Amino acid sequence: MQSLRAFTRQPPLRDGVRDMSGISLGLAAWGLVTGVAMVNSGLSVPMALFMTFTVFAGSAQLAVLPLMVAGAPLWVIWATAFCVNLRFIIFSAQWRPYFVGLPRWQRVTLGYIGVDLSFVLFMRRYPNPRPEPGQLAYFAGTNALSWFAWQLSSVLGIVLADSVPAHWGLGFAGVLALLALVFSMLSDRATTLAAVVAGAAAVAAYALPLKLNIVFAIAVAVCLGVFLDRPRAVPGAGSGP
Repeated sequence: MQSLRAFTRQPPLRDGVRDMSGISLGLAAWGLVTGVAMVNSGLSVPMALFMTFTVFAGSAQLAVLPLMVAGAPLWVIWATAFCVNLRFIIFSAQWRPYFVGLPRWQRVTLGYIGVDLSFVLFMRRYPNPRPEPGQLAYFAGTNALSWFAWQLSSVLGIVLADSVPAHWGLGFAGVLALLALVFSMLSDRATTLAAVVAGAAAVAAYALPLKLNIVFAIAVAVCLGVFLDRPRAVPGAGSGP
């Protein structure tokens, strides 16, 4: 108990909470929309609560809900969720040098609560891939706040779904929240190019059934990202005198 109290008093934890506080408003709006969408898609309140606490991946939830309503095959639903969350494999590989020495249960917990924007904040604060004091506390601060903001707003959306008027246009509000989160992550030219190409691919493949244009766009963006991140050969490197 004393070690937990000492951990929560670390300055990096408070820094993480502060850095995430402004972003958490967008997460809360997104969570509210997702909670309403789950119930309106036909999920019962207990099942929607189970989904929000176990999945904790708003983009994957919103991607598979239309497929569930349309009666898509289970493999399509799983494949869509897998493709949407492929980015977390990259995040985990980037986080590994910082937390590889932690026990497995701690790394699993960090993987569960880790989100996109906390990755951006963490890598901005700790650009050198090596363990340093305060890293775990900062990670916990950013992700704990995002988890609570998401879950509270999602539960609120689930409980109040039947009371929300349809003309409020929550779907459009969700799109705006997602756009705000995406724009905050466009930190370099390669990321921006991948996002633009993914959007164009999604529109070009819109006619595909079962929302497979989303999967297509993700695959195109991932391939482009891998191509842009591959090491470039330096002219003249490796040649002898």
